Amino acid sequence: MSKQFSSACERNRQPILDVLKDELAACTRVLEIGSGTGQHAVFFGAQLPQLMWQTSDLAQNHPSIHAWIQEAGLPNVLPPIVLDMTDAAWPSERFDAVFTANTCHIMAWPQVEALFAGAAHILPPGGKLCVYGPFNYAGKFTSPGNAQFDASLRAQAPHMGIRDIEAMQSLAYAQGFVMQADHAMPANNRLLVWQRI
Repeated sequence: MSKQFSSACERNRQPILDVLKDELAACTRVLEIGSGTGQHAVFFGAQLPQLMWQTSDLAQNHPSIHAWIQEAGLPNVLPPIVLDMTDAAWPSERFDAVFTANTCHIMAWPQVEALFAGAAHILPPGGKLCVYGPFNYAGKFTSPGNAQFDASLRAQAPHMGIRDIEAMQSLAYAQGFVMQADHAMPANNRLLVWQRI
């Protein structure tokens, strides 16, 4: 079956929604980078009907996203576009916000750099960049579980790993973003919110 299921998406969707309700209250168009299975898109789309939610991912992940969107039948969740951070052809239209979950520790660092550069390109001043996932502080893991997760990532591929918040901050600042919030989330995750200046 093309429709995939992520238990992590199921667990974290409500805590993320609780933050996005406030952070995206003034937004109307959101680009999700790395829509994965498509679960987040249809859940957030149903709960935030004022938002047009544009899904995106690598082409091989599109069948599952299409399946979730088709089943949900929501007019405000748009079919996925191909967006690959190794060779990103960014959409020409502008968005009020960019959201991504659990991507920065999977991508190589140059891809994370491309994500921030692309977000800066498509967001107007005041636009928001919301990034969910685990992060280190001062080079230290926030929990033993995160240390184990980082080790498992690096065993899969050397370019993977939990990122340092300080490196993310420097990258954001270089692209014209200022941090608005650092939300503590369940399971030792964070939801970081930057605003384009």
